[in-house]
Amino acid sequence: MPRILAIDYGQKRTGIAVTDEMQIIASGLTTIPSATAIAFLKDYFCKEKVEAVLIGEPKQMNGEPSESASIIKGFVTHFTNHFPEMKVIRVDERFTSKLAFQSMIDSGLSKKQRQNKALIDEISATIMLQDYLTRKIF
Repeated sequence: MPRILAIDYGQKRTGIAVTDEMQIIASGLTTIPSATAIAFLKDYFCKEKVEAVLIGEPKQMNGEPSESASIIKGFVTHFTNHFPEMKVIRVDERFTSKLAFQSMIDSGLSKKQRQNKALIDEISATIMLQDYLTRKIF
């Protein structure tokens, strides 16, 4: 069974998470510079079968698009131009960074480790993906 990949795209960094082959568990894959995202994904898609890609959709509390929505919309357009056959699923990414930070605290990471923004992005992508998997099952 092919995997599902999640992308937490940001202006500087992009967190990436992926499912296992049974699409049960989401795991953080890596955080990369956003400028290298398409090249990274081309390489990854050559090595692994991926059925769909989740891309975070930043929203404000009232449901309106946030300031970074236009940046991510541009990335989605760029992504679909490079991978026209890939199924893209947009998912609400509100609170993922806060949940990621809280999970770092809960897992006992030191203050210095919690300042690692790349790790926060990777965990955010993982939370987005695991939430999608949970909703997909029920």
